[in-house]
Amino acid sequence: MQIQVCVLHEGRILSGGQELIERPGLKWIDVQDPNEEGMQRLAERFTLHKLAVEDCLHLDQRPKLEEYPEHQFIVLQGFTAGKNVCDLTLHEHHFFLGPDWLISVHQLPFDAHDEVRRRVVNDPRATLERGADFILYLLADALIDRQFPILDTFSDELEDLEVAIFEQAEKEHLQRIFEMKRMLVTLRRVLSPQRDVVGLMARRGIPHVNERTNLYFRDVYDHLVRLYEQIDAGRDLLGNVMDGYLSMVANKTNDITKQLTIFATIFLPLSFIVGFFGQNFDMLSGTGFYYAMWAMIIGFPIALIFWFRHKHWI
Repeated sequence: MQIQVCVLHEGRILSGGQELIERPGLKWIDVQDPNEEGMQRLAERFTLHKLAVEDCLHLDQRPKLEEYPEHQFIVLQGFTAGKNVCDLTLHEHHFFLGPDWLISVHQLPFDAHDEVRRRVVNDPRATLERGADFILYLLADALIDRQFPILDTFSDELEDLEVAIFEQAEKEHLQRIFEMKRMLVTLRRVLSPQRDVVGLMARRGIPHVNERTNLYFRDVYDHLVRLYEQIDAGRDLLGNVMDGYLSMVANKTNDITKQLTIFATIFLPLSFIVGFFGQNFDMLSGTGFYYAMWAMIIGFPIALIFWFRHKHWI
């Protein structure tokens, strides 16, 4: 369990470890990889509800906002992607918001927290002095904004996939389409309830959230709406790509069937001609019938080819 503490004390920021928890002043406590013992100490110090603490030790919660007598408990989620945009890593963040303190709890390291911490240390007047709720806004905004590059990369890859399918449809393309479809379902499942959570925080009357901070949460809500619209647009485009793949496969199958039919149509009369003149009759063994057979063998396929071209079948 790693704890980083930022405290606004006598007009300056103190940053360090657990020894700063008892200092008076506005606090932001960031907990990474929580354990039961450490969370219990924080619960005793800040009167955290045991149900919320239990949720922090089991990071499989749904995005939500819960009100307790001494604090607000907020769960937000986001993703980071590796080289493969469909290889998503879920980041679940829990927040305890009190009157003059904020505790953020997460299992995995997240670079946005480091950026916010540097901003707090470098400019306390514009961050921590504005209240613990404003730090919560900064963390929520950074978490949500990390989703835009993922969807931008998804859109670029979807365009490349569409071009590749219309050039030459392969079985690997179908597998990639289903991977991208599962990715969109995962994003939608997480971000959809998150809109409701941030929407509640953008409303007036939430304890420990100032009215001026409500406006900033409204901006985060707008970002979530944009993300949701991008997910819906991506789903529609993915459906079009799927239809394009099926159309290309169907066209390819039709072309193969047409070519085989043309070959069969050409060789079927040839088989009849060879079979007819190959009969063991004296009247068919003359020189005239021999030349007639070869004339039909050569001329009939040529005539069929010209006929097919006249009908625009080839």
